[in-house]
Amino acid sequence: MQSKRNWKEYNEKLVRRGELYISLDFLENWDEELNRMNEGKVGRPFRFPRTFMCFLAFLHVAFLPLRQMEGFLRKLSEYIPELKVADYSTVCKRLRKLDFELSSNLGEDLVVAIDSSGMKITNRGEWIRHKWKTRKGWIKVHIAIDVKTRKLLALKITDERTGDGKMLKPLVKQIKGRGGEISRVYGDGGYDSRENFNYLAENNVEPVIKIRSNSSTKSRGSPSRAKRVREPKRVRS
Repeated sequence: MQSKRNWKEYNEKLVRRGELYISLDFLENWDEELNRMNEGKVGRPFRFPRTFMCFLAFLHVAFLPLRQMEGFLRKLSEYIPELKVADYSTVCKRLRKLDFELSSNLGEDLVVAIDSSGMKITNRGEWIRHKWKTRKGWIKVHIAIDVKTRKLLALKITDERTGDGKMLKPLVKQIKGRGGEISRVYGDGGYDSRENFNYLAENNVEPVIKIRSNSSTKSRGSPSRAKRVREPKRVRS
């Protein structure tokens, strides 16, 4: 049955939601919040504000195992060099006090939409770039969404030079690493490559990826992609 959903528009809405999820506004009041938290505190002072820990808690609930959190923060700090990286034990101790219900099993037969969007370091102009000495450019957000539940399943951050096609495999791997079994992946033409089609075929995932126009129907190293090219246009689009 042909779906009437506008996948391009739908994916864009989901990507925008992902941008909201990784808002870095907590950096603006980092020092002030820490000062308030440590006022009158007995013992070792807090090194990370509560809003930062809430940000990490969301990432953990949404898609990121705790043991990968430190690596995620290290990657993020490449774009915000002054961002302090919390280690695994610190994150564990702090998140236990936030009363979040954490889950990791994603289930079976997942239908996934993937996309990306560029975003500035902050929604407030050049403030963080000036204060935290960030590199010029954009952060690129790559996300995978459960089409049925509209929940965020995976997220990767790169610089603006990283092509979308290179991130399909890492996103799918992240979902599989959390116990998710994917049946179908939707993506635009940025994910159209023999490597991606072959990877999805190897993992028994149906690719619903927009094929570039005038593509050859010969396999040329990817029978899965060639099959997709030969499908009627009304089915592929």
